[in-house]
Amino acid sequence: MPGAGPREPPPQRSLFGDILDWLLVPLLLLWPMSVVVIWVAAQGIANRPFDRELGETARLLARRVSLQAGSPPLARINLPDASAALLRGDSNDSLFFQVLGTRGERIAGDRDLPVPNEVPIPGADVRFRDDMVDERPVRVAYLWVPMAPQQGAKPPLVQVAETLDKRSQLATEIARGVMLSQFAILPLAVLLIWFALTRGLRPLDVLQRHIRQRASSDLSPIDGRSVPEEVTPLVGAINDLLARLDRSIAAQKHFLADAAHQLKTPLAGLRMQAELAQRDAAENGGDPKAVRRSLQQIARSSQQAAHMVNQLLSMARAEDIGEARRVQPFNLVAVVTEAVRDFVPRALAKGIDLGYEGPAAGDAQAPRVVGEAVLVREAVRNLVDNAVQYTPGGGTVTARVLTDPYGQVVVVQVEDNGPGIPEGERDLVFQPFYRALGTEVDGSGLGLAIVREVAERHSGTVSIEPTHPRADSPGTRVSLRLPLKGP
Repeated sequence: MPGAGPREPPPQRSLFGDILDWLLVPLLLLWPMSVVVIWVAAQGIANRPFDRELGETARLLARRVSLQAGSPPLARINLPDASAALLRGDSNDSLFFQVLGTRGERIAGDRDLPVPNEVPIPGADVRFRDDMVDERPVRVAYLWVPMAPQQGAKPPLVQVAETLDKRSQLATEIARGVMLSQFAILPLAVLLIWFALTRGLRPLDVLQRHIRQRASSDLSPIDGRSVPEEVTPLVGAINDLLARLDRSIAAQKHFLADAAHQLKTPLAGLRMQAELAQRDAAENGGDPKAVRRSLQQIARSSQQAAHMVNQLLSMARAEDIGEARRVQPFNLVAVVTEAVRDFVPRALAKGIDLGYEGPAAGDAQAPRVVGEAVLVREAVRNLVDNAVQYTPGGGTVTARVLTDPYGQVVVVQVEDNGPGIPEGERDLVFQPFYRALGTEVDGSGLGLAIVREVAERHSGTVSIEPTHPRADSPGTRVSLRLPLKGP
């Protein structure tokens, strides 16, 4: 959204807190579920003994039922008053019973006990169901008395029902006993989890203290044998970073040492020529030609120093990792033609035929490369600069842009008909400050090093080969290959 400020970074997360949350939250969510499961299980446990007793009472009552001959036979029950009194329950629960005859008539017991809505099965074992009597929930045990099948006769039905107070009380006591133990175990489990996490993450604390106590110059690898297996990949990544940082710092130190050494020569020349010019000017009748020569040498040395400083800055910019974050598509042909155009006056001054071959900058088919245009332009400028500098007067320098027929890479070539580079030195010339032996041309030895750095930054390659291998002046062709998809 235009005008909106930068987004705030997300708050820092705690590994200890995340693991603790993932352990405690499910535990606290499962605890109420376990309470429900315990309550259901306690009711099942409490029902078993009471169902067993209720079923035995129904069986004893069924044994006292007899059948008298008739059509249909008549059912009778021999139930003494003492036995009937036992079927009236106790102080906690009420007990109901009912005996129905072969015609569905009530022989004994309570009228309000509902009849099961199912087909009678004489001689079957005791069955149980939940029902209501006087708007009170009851547990009913019932069975049909065995009899020979006769038309128009039903087997006698015996039912015994009991209210649920004792069952609920026993289930509550069972659940309370189990849940009280859970109330004691839950805090203990939380403490054990806290202790386990603290102890489990202690190696990370030891590792960070070990890293903090290191000196800033100590880039030796961390011993991965003393850390847990899960932390070994992290330690390996840190060691890899330390190794790359060590190599980078060593390369920077070497580069700075070489740069300081190379800058000493033009600076020393500047100082010497300035002292000579000052001495000649101070002497009476000083030679103006000598002063002029000293001033020309000062200008040449200062130009050489400025060129070297610019190349040092270009190489530092090419090595900057942040440049890779500012890539964008650009017209490679426009970059190459602009670099060639900048060196036309210098080439004309030496009598060198400097030209370009390839598609025009305004051509719709001109290749576009994704990368840092400033760095690529600097690389092309260094290639053209080297070619113009090392090609003798009357020579030829040609820059061209070639597209890979398969459309994967684009090639920038700069070739000349100069003295060429010996095969044994074609890898060495890419090192900073290296200069081929036998050349008397002023240079810093940074041009091809910058080209290689730019090529690597753009996931490309650079190679050197002779233009005319069998000629007296084999010449040099430098090919810079850049992927069309960018770095």
